[in-house]
Amino acid sequence: MSEERAGGRVGAGEPAGGGSRMDAATEAFVAHRSLLFTVAYEMLGSAADAEDVLQETWLRWVGVELGEVRDQRAYLVQITTRQALGRLRVLGRRKESYVGPWLPEPLLTAPDVAEDVELAESVSMAMMLVLETLKPTERAVFVLREVFGLDYEEIAEAVGKSAVTVRQIARRARAHVAERRPRSVASPAESRDALAAFKRAIETGDLRDLLGVLAPDVVLLTDGGGVVQAVPHPVVGARKVAHLLDVGLPKLSGRVTATPAQINGCPALIVRIDGEIDNVVAVRVDDGLVSGLYFVRNPEKLSRVRREITVSR
Repeated sequence: MSEERAGGRVGAGEPAGGGSRMDAATEAFVAHRSLLFTVAYEMLGSAADAEDVLQETWLRWVGVELGEVRDQRAYLVQITTRQALGRLRVLGRRKESYVGPWLPEPLLTAPDVAEDVELAESVSMAMMLVLETLKPTERAVFVLREVFGLDYEEIAEAVGKSAVTVRQIARRARAHVAERRPRSVASPAESRDALAAFKRAIETGDLRDLLGVLAPDVVLLTDGGGVVQAVPHPVVGARKVAHLLDVGLPKLSGRVTATPAQINGCPALIVRIDGEIDNVVAVRVDDGLVSGLYFVRNPEKLSRVRREITVSR
């Protein structure tokens, strides 16, 4: 079903029909805004691009004949998905020229997000990096089916494929993600324990506690975006990661504070140097050990850790 069949003409201009129609469109959009943001963010890994997608969605939504829309939520998700898919392909080309490792833009989320375990896992830094390994349509299908529970017919409308094809894509995407996702969902306590050891290491330069929680095959990624200093390549292995931290952390002792925070639905640290936000540290925990350390230093990606962002489904 096309956007035209679902809801009439979709345009960017203000619809005729007066203020009551605009009020109804606004009310529906606002009611589903956090859901639409979450859909776009999970597809893009960028809050800035997700906000742009929401603006594009709104411009199309205000041109819709609301009386012809049977399910406003599904229809808004459909518009958002189509806009996000177009932007995802552009973003992919942008990432090809990105300097150093690319990490998702971190979000300061409310503590209650962790109560929805599936949602918290889906927006976690570790899962967002797994989603990065999917092709654009696979990512859209996986997110809409596994996270937001849309049926195959609704997803087919959103991605412009048949329901049969969408089922095949969903199976392929699930198998791909299953091979790469964390082996088990880390409990908040496990993540907090790992981050507590890291917090002590950051603030004191003493790595003894941290070494006990690093997995032998731990991977460290640092995203500076070519704007600030960062490690240009992934660092793999506990010994190499420990050596890198042992070189860097003592130099900052006394100047650094690490504040626990809920980032992307999971425990993380906001690190300040001389009182200014320098980076966000998120972790992936497998079997009680840190298997992934993610440092986001790119200043352009740190604006959403100053105030809470609502994610929902």
